[in-house]
Formats: sequence, structure tokens, C-alpha cells
Amino acid sequence: MKLWQKNKTPVTENVDRFTVGDDRLWDVRLAPYDVVASKVHAQMLASVGLLTAEEATQLSEALDNILTLVSSDDFVIEDDFEDIHSKIEFLLTEQLGDVGKKIHTARSRNDQVLTAMQLFLKDELTEIKALTKELFGTWMTLAEKYKNDLLPGYTHLQVAMPSSFGLWFSAYAEALIDDVILLNAAHTICDQNPLGSAAGYGSSFPIDRNHTTAALAFNTLKFNAVAAQMGRGKSERITASALGSLAATLGRFSMDVCLYMSQNFNFIHFPEHLTTGSSIMPHKKNPDIFELIRGKCALIQGLANDFALLGQNLPSGYHREMQLFKGNMIAGIDSIKDCLTILNSTIKEVHIRKNIMEDGIYTYAFTVDALNELVQQGVPFRDAYKQVGQQVEEGTFVPPKKVEHTHVGSLGNLALDKIQEKFDRHF
Repeated sequence: MKLWQKNKTPVTENVDRFTVGDDRLWDVRLAPYDVVASKVHAQMLASVGLLTAEEATQLSEALDNILTLVSSDDFVIEDDFEDIHSKIEFLLTEQLGDVGKKIHTARSRNDQVLTAMQLFLKDELTEIKALTKELFGTWMTLAEKYKNDLLPGYTHLQVAMPSSFGLWFSAYAEALIDDVILLNAAHTICDQNPLGSAAGYGSSFPIDRNHTTAALAFNTLKFNAVAAQMGRGKSERITASALGSLAATLGRFSMDVCLYMSQNFNFIHFPEHLTTGSSIMPHKKNPDIFELIRGKCALIQGLANDFALLGQNLPSGYHREMQLFKGNMIAGIDSIKDCLTILNSTIKEVHIRKNIMEDGIYTYAFTVDALNELVQQGVPFRDAYKQVGQQVEEGTFVPPKKVEHTHVGSLGNLALDKIQEKFDRHF
């Protein structure tokens, strides 16, 4: 029996399969949050006189037992139930009879899903930030370790100017700060309590929404019931945008790694246990990990667009396709967490090639430094530019013996302490 059924006439099997989709699978992930919210809801109902204190206690104790059940690895939602909400209400009714049937007073599955999802997103965003912090720390450590090891910089994939491994690693570390700012913004959006908005138009019961806001540790209410319902999909889209920004950083770094590992560049390599081979080419050491991160992160960046298209042109109120946000959101979160974890563990074992810039192919990477030396000797910049350009054309260019970049943020002054301070301010 489904929560919305008024009699025993079931929907046909194909309708049930199509409308429920994978909700039972995804709802297993949301189950603990729905149980916690249900317990708070029951306590609130007692506080306003819609349940007796004894009934609230019975429901709370039963929900504590259900929380243990749904938190176990072998918990499933059987096909007899449409979703986790149906399962929880069934378990309560099975244990408590009529008291269990009272749990749905003054709420709808709409605000149940909203509340469970936003509690879930808050926790997941916090965990993603923690994983991001770990990667930030790894990149900063590598930047300090290899700050004096030069690396050619490229523009248009042409050799451009001297860079360094320290500059490379710390560039991506600082880029993570932008991503953390967006993760914080997504967390703020999700930190608004929708419980009590019911089906999107509130309730005639005198419920206390401030009670549930405090008890569920939301920062504030989503005050307007319609606005709360309109948040379905919006919280997911904003979260997906933040994940997309982070994914772009990870994907771009992974592309660098794939290039730098190739024989044409040969700047870095990894132990064999972190690479794969070819079934017919015995010399191959493939960067499969980084290629998969690059691919997964591309898909994660597409989530926000998927959600924007899914929610476009929907009028206010609930619509069934909002159900489709759930699975893709959870899958996207799992994917970005996997990428963060494997990237952090793998990059710790990177080996860099020393003295790369001594290779003659990178001689012209030093033309700007030679030009700047002439300018410091009093030669006008444009004349110095022409002088060095002529040397290059004639094959007489000799690179400077020493490269000195001292301004903040350059390869000689990475400002790692300032980058760390900035990260700490936003984390």
C-alpha cells in the first residue's frame, strides 16, 4: 500500500516501475536523514499539542531503533514500498499501531524529501570540503618540496617562459580556494529548513517551524512555504555548480599530469603500481587514473546544466520530474569524492625529473629574462625585444645563467604562507 493510495487498487507493474524508478536505491542513502527529521517532527508535534508526550516518546524510541536498522549496510527498501517514507511509516505502524499512523500529521512527502536531501547535502558538502583540504595540503607540501625545480611554462602549447614545480602545484592549491568559496555558498543555500512547508502551501495545523529548525541544526528557515518547495532542484543545481567548479580544477590538473607523463614531455612519472599497461605494447605506462578523473570531472561539470534543463519552465509547486534530481545528485557527489580521494593519494607518489630546463629545447624559454636584463641596463623595452628577437633568428641567443623572479606569486616568491592564510579564512 502506498502512502497516497485511498483503496487497495494497485497501479500496474509497468507504471510502478516507471514512476518509482531507482528511488528505492537512492532513498537508502537518505534514510538516516529522513528518520532523524521524523523524530524531530514528532517531538515538535507534541510541543504544539498534536501528539501527547507519551506518543512522542513512543515514536522517538521506535525511530531510534529504525535509525539503527537503516544505517546498517544490508538495509534495503523492498518493492512493496514506494520509497523510504513509506517504509518508515510502515515500520512505525507495525510497532506502534495507530500511534505510528500519526507521524505524517502536518507534513507531506514533498517537505520530507526536501528536508532529508538538504540535511544530506549539508553533510556531504562538509565532507567534500574536508577532502579538498587534504588535497590542498598535499599540493602545498609538494610546492614547498619542489619550489626550486624549474619547469617550462607554455602558452598555446608552445614553450613560453620558465615556471617551476612549486609554481605549478601551488597554482592548483590556490585554485581550490575559489572552489571552497563556492562549496560554502552551496552549504549556505542548503542550510535553510523546508520542513513544515508540506506539499508546498503550508498547513492548517499550528506547527512550530522554529522548533524543527533549531532541532535539526539548520541556520535559518525557508520561511515561505512556496519558496521552500521551489527549492526542490535549486539546492541541487547550486550544489552541482559548486561541484562543477571543483571538478574543473581536478580535471585540468589531471590533463596536465597526462601531458607531463608522456614521453614527449617526460616531466614526471609514477610508480608502476599506480599505472596500467597495454595488452600488446609492453613498454606502456598509462595514466589511467588521471584520464578517468578527467572524464569523471567532465561529467560532473555537466550536472548543473542537466539540472538547469530539468527545472526550466516549471511553474511553482511540485512536479514529478523533480524526483530525477535525486539520483544524479547523489551519484555526482560520490564521483567527486572518489576523484578527490584517488587524486590525493596518487599525487603524493609523484616523481619529478630534475634539471629539465637544461635541455636545449627549452633555451628560448629564457628570452624574456634576457630581454628584461637589457631593460634593467637601460635599453628601451621595444629595442631590447628586437635585439633578443634578432639573436633568436640568427641562432646566437645565449640564455641567462640565472633566473631571478622575486615578485609575490612568481617562481622565486611563491607566497605559500599567504595562500595558506587565504585558504584558512575561507575553510
